[in-house]
Amino acid sequence: MKNPPVDIEQLYPLKFRPIYQERIWGGTLMEEHLNRTLPEHGDPIGESWELSDRDDAQSVVAEGALADWTVNELFQYYRSAFAGSAAMKYTRFPLLVKLIDAGERLSLQVHPDENACAQLGNGAEPKTEMWYVIAARKNAKILAGLNPRSTRLQIMEKLDSPEVETLLQVYPSLPGDAYFIQSGTLHAIGAGNLILEIQQNSDTTYRISDWGRVGSDGKPRQLHRDAGLKSICFTNRTTPRIAGVSVSTAFNRKFEVVKLCPYFKVADLRLVSPWVDDTSPGNSFHLLSAVHGRVQVGRDTRVDTLLPGESALVPACFGAYTVTPLDEGETVVVKTTL
Repeated sequence: MKNPPVDIEQLYPLKFRPIYQERIWGGTLMEEHLNRTLPEHGDPIGESWELSDRDDAQSVVAEGALADWTVNELFQYYRSAFAGSAAMKYTRFPLLVKLIDAGERLSLQVHPDENACAQLGNGAEPKTEMWYVIAARKNAKILAGLNPRSTRLQIMEKLDSPEVETLLQVYPSLPGDAYFIQSGTLHAIGAGNLILEIQQNSDTTYRISDWGRVGSDGKPRQLHRDAGLKSICFTNRTTPRIAGVSVSTAFNRKFEVVKLCPYFKVADLRLVSPWVDDTSPGNSFHLLSAVHGRVQVGRDTRVDTLLPGESALVPACFGAYTVTPLDEGETVVVKTTL
């Protein structure tokens, strides 16, 4: 039975139960790097939806007075006290947060922008996203964006060939690097990557190529060529890579990762001592994702501990709080707001 609501003054940092997704390309880094115990599965686990307000995937509060409440119930009941005034233009919680564990490379894909969605219809939703590389195996790659020298005709001609990779921007995958994947960007996460993904609350993906792969039934997976080609922004040749911090420091530092995006803001916190923050004046929640090292988040008795890979949502009304590293050395936390 679900717990009754609590007063706004009693809201606390909220952790949610992961929603694990089987994917044919899934890997083992969640188990190996994050020491997670995964549920029994057929296909490999490729994604953990850490915070999701979708009809078919509702995140549920893991513990505390609001245990078993869904994120949508919290959003509808507490409104701006939970999500912040900047979220009130949305009908659902506006972000979807995932861990991506790629044992094999993902399909070559694209997400539509608002204009493409209006043209395509059929419930298409725009999606801009950000990737933060948590861990990467040797020789792991990120494919994101069009090579400045490639043409639309070349891309269309080579979609069924491995040579299509030569028409993309390809980067060695390095922990701490981030990638800002605007809607309309052709992309693929390479094999051997463990990634924190922050995105608009959308599940619209158009698969352009699947590298000749077949599903568990022995048949090729469905492609979405027409919709995908209509969604690619062929004029955008900017680099999506945001280089990570390469030097450790003896004091706390905050590095802006995504600052000008209208859908979310992301910062990289490098901590060696307690970090004091504040959700005031209440325009947005703060989502804290532990990347390297354990942290405690909150104040007084309203605190929670995050293991690497875990996230906690600090409600917009919470006010002052502290992020306290629990391990020696530099602790890395990704902070997301609207």
